[in-house]
Amino acid sequence: MIHAIRPVATLLAGMAILLAGSGLVGTLLGLRANAEGFSGLALGIIMSGFFTGYIVGAFACPTLIRRIGHIRAFTAMAALAAAVSLLYGLIVDPWVWWLLRVVHGIAIVAIYMVIESWLNEQMHDQRGKIFAAYMMISFISLGLGQFLIALYGPGHMGSFALVAIFYSLGLIPIALTPVHQPTPIHIPRLPLRRLYRISPVGFMGGLVSGLVSGAFWGLSAAYAAAQGLDAFHVALLTSVAIFGGALMQWPVGHVSEHRDRRTVLVGVCVLAALSASAMFVTSALSVTSFIVATGFYGGFAFTLYSLAVAQTHDRFHAAEALEATKALLVLHGSGAMLGPIVVGALISAFGSRVFPLVLGSLLAALALFALWRIRRDAPVPAAELTEFMPVHRTSEVAMEMDPRSPDPTPESKPPVNDE
Repeated sequence: MIHAIRPVATLLAGMAILLAGSGLVGTLLGLRANAEGFSGLALGIIMSGFFTGYIVGAFACPTLIRRIGHIRAFTAMAALAAAVSLLYGLIVDPWVWWLLRVVHGIAIVAIYMVIESWLNEQMHDQRGKIFAAYMMISFISLGLGQFLIALYGPGHMGSFALVAIFYSLGLIPIALTPVHQPTPIHIPRLPLRRLYRISPVGFMGGLVSGLVSGAFWGLSAAYAAAQGLDAFHVALLTSVAIFGGALMQWPVGHVSEHRDRRTVLVGVCVLAALSASAMFVTSALSVTSFIVATGFYGGFAFTLYSLAVAQTHDRFHAAEALEATKALLVLHGSGAMLGPIVVGALISAFGSRVFPLVLGSLLAALALFALWRIRRDAPVPAAELTEFMPVHRTSEVAMEMDPRSPDPTPESKPPVNDE
């Protein structure tokens, strides 16, 4: 593994630093919004702005990157993300924050696209190892970044400055890496109607996993603070959920490679819904039990997207699988955009305590849908099941890094840089 990732070590190091800052900002905004008295609906709208920018960037950024080059695009977007992070602390207003979140989402998806394009160029015959290392580093960085909130707290400008510093520091190892200009980004997508027709459980799994993950990332910090947790314990709760999701990828994946993946998805949904119910109960009992319940929730809920991707790979021929999983990623992002708004509106109407119950209800609905499809459709034969790979939402370029996807068609060697 170490030998495989050595050529891309500086790229992965830069990405780890960037993700640590990115992991902090969501928790920071949730805690600050709670302290400022923002309603659940207002916070949901603010947090949906990031995923709005994510969707816009998924369509707009490839054109921008082709026009100005990867190096210029990366530098500009990292600087933009750092500036936006400072503006959060300077202008505390719901609608300004929503606009900043949109811009932030566009910048982050562009950064993902550029780094993943560079990684793709360096992977050669080590796709599986580098892809696994990339996903592992992503989970670890997002989880550890949560604890930076304890240095200054949500009410101090220093916390927003820390995010900007991490975005700036992440530039250094990447900017000093001698990499070739990657091949131009071209992202074909499968029509969503065809995606649903061929893989309905993959389609709904991608959508619902987006709904619950978007709501969790956007609202869990404010929910935990409303239950009386301080900033450190909020960071601990969020990181435990992230690490739980990372650890459960492998056992869930192993089981799914030997059984109908739809049945595994039903089981994961039921266990995640039960864990959400446990969050509701334990939030009124003790901090420790609340954090443990949230860890189990993250462990199961954060594997759903990986299962949806695997189910989609199983149902499509190799030639179409890449386009299908890219369409699934956009669908997942659309769910993540809607999730905070829907759940935030329900919190405003019924109080913050309903947060885990809404998540559990969405997961139960997905389980029922999957059971219905199991009765209607034959399973994929065991011999045709694809390998399970842990994935999380980055950019569509990452789908090309997935070792289950066909190798991209080689093109002529690009110039050394784009300056």
